[in-house]
Amino acid sequence: MSAGSIFRIGGFLAAIVLIVMGIVVIVLAINGRNTVHDELKAQQITGSPDMTPSAIQAEAAKAGLKNVNLPTCDVAGKPINDGASARCFAQYMNIHALEATGGFTYSQMGIYAAKPDAPKDQLEPGGGTNNTDYAQTDPKTGQPVQNGARQVWVTETALATALNVSYMATQLALFSLVVGIALVLTGLGFGVLTYGGALAGLARSATPRPAGATSA
Repeated sequence: MSAGSIFRIGGFLAAIVLIVMGIVVIVLAINGRNTVHDELKAQQITGSPDMTPSAIQAEAAKAGLKNVNLPTCDVAGKPINDGASARCFAQYMNIHALEATGGFTYSQMGIYAAKPDAPKDQLEPGGGTNNTDYAQTDPKTGQPVQNGARQVWVTETALATALNVSYMATQLALFSLVVGIALVLTGLGFGVLTYGGALAGLARSATPRPAGATSA
């Protein structure tokens, strides 16, 4: 077998591998996207009436929130069933959490609800305390009472994070889809070039040579 034949076979094999890989990536991307959408639909989440730019701006002003990036999307009354709507819903949830905590984040609030007479140096900026000596206790269990505002932030942030992960998953699926299409097109192009080279080689071999000519 000549070197030219080996290269042609290798070219066709490479083209087939690229096309197969591209198809597999495309299938995985579509399957991943559909899985995310199905899981979001199963949660049956619907945007609340205040999830519009104008409504949330009014709420934030009323709550005294400052230097906060407000959402510009609109999911009021809409089902949260894809990555984009999940990301939008998560942005509104973050504003709701800040409204509930007075604009303070997780790290600015104490773990426990503070006693009314707790010293100021034992209180956190966002309320509550981390010192169990100055925490309110549950009369039934005797355990320190958790800071309710901080728990709201934890719960809201946990759900918002899950929704943001859904958004990231759909973006990765879209990226994989683009890569898969690129692999298929590259494989087809590789195959066309290899096929064209093979035809050119056959044409050269079939062309009669002048008498006395020697091969290069």
